[in-house]
Amino acid sequence: MKRLLGADFRRPRSDALVGGIPVDSEYVIFVIDTSGSMQRGAWPLVVRKVQEVLDIYPQVKGIQVMNDMGGYMFSQYQGRWIPDTPGRRKAISTRLTRWAPFSNSSPVEGIEAAIRRFYRDDLRISIYVFGDDFARGSIQAVVDTVDSLNRADASGKRRVRIHAVGFPVLFAYGGLSDNVVRFAALMRRLAEDNGGSFVGLGSTRR
Repeated sequence: MKRLLGADFRRPRSDALVGGIPVDSEYVIFVIDTSGSMQRGAWPLVVRKVQEVLDIYPQVKGIQVMNDMGGYMFSQYQGRWIPDTPGRRKAISTRLTRWAPFSNSSPVEGIEAAIRRFYRDDLRISIYVFGDDFARGSIQAVVDTVDSLNRADASGKRRVRIHAVGFPVLFAYGGLSDNVVRFAALMRRLAEDNGGSFVGLGSTRR
């Protein structure tokens, strides 16, 4: 490690990567598609992937969990950060196993709501979008809206990173549909424009 990273390799690094994902954010927001297809086809894996993401952030300053419509998992924390404690992390995992609010199976409203509410110039935030479908709307219109909300600084960097995990649920219901392609295209573009990573899973079982 000393040879690869230099004499100060033990110091925390702001550009540290885990699985190709930058983990330099101090606040983490999940935007999760809670539609029927996700509930039926991928929910145990969703629960596991949320835990895996939290595991790569041993300690952050705040967490938030929203669905793709912009609804909050915990009403008592609506519009504010959930404290990062072992008890709160356990509560998130427990609640997630049975959390099923209404969803229109589009990540757009949740992403926009998260940025509108929590964006601040002095916060480093990562949004993790979990989904399988983008059924309606213009990809370019979403890209343009997010670009205006998540403004770049003088160096071109944006305060909110957008990561995404695509779940191949709809493959089981008819193969490579237009909605699957649209979701992947949208999330790959948002991740590229907003300093994040897009991961497409190959299976709903692991």
